[in-house]
Amino acid sequence: VCRRIDEGPAGTSILDRIYEGANVYYNYTGEAKCFELDDDPHGLDGWNWQACTEMVMPMSCSKESSMFPPYEYNYSSFEEDCFKNFGVKPRPKWITTEFGGRNIHIALKNFGSNIIFSNGLLDPWSGGSVLQNISESIVSLVTEEGAHHIDLRASTENDPDWLVEQRAIEIKLIQGWISDYHQSYKAVFDM
Repeated sequence: VCRRIDEGPAGTSILDRIYEGANVYYNYTGEAKCFELDDDPHGLDGWNWQACTEMVMPMSCSKESSMFPPYEYNYSSFEEDCFKNFGVKPRPKWITTEFGGRNIHIALKNFGSNIIFSNGLLDPWSGGSVLQNISESIVSLVTEEGAHHIDLRASTENDPDWLVEQRAIEIKLIQGWISDYHQSYKAVFDM
């Protein structure tokens, strides 16, 4: 986003630069002629639901540390919004209670399988992710160039080689897991 804003041609107005930055988010395919800010194609209502019911993540920012307007997190306000929008009360400790948030590596090793953690180090969320393989079926794919869920977006002819390769690895892993499942399922009926 910042690159699109900062690297506009000389003489580009501030408004045009901001538009270019917003295009990264609202028009990442480059096909939209215009976009509605209230019509979110990325499913953020689903994210808000998840934030209210499973993953309460207090966030705030200041003008010294962010390009965004200052914001102080207020749990009571968050709780009211969740109830107003979804009719639910947040469960701030649910994720750690359900999945054992003290040591995610041990919890995953003991109870998880067939998980790909795809991490682009340009994504600020990557610092809270799993950055090393935990087992043969709990795999971390890390790339310096990647951003938030870029590998889940539709492929285009402009995709860089590293992204094409990462998607191929993900497909191969998932196909292997499906094949293993079918082999074990078949073995039960061959008896």
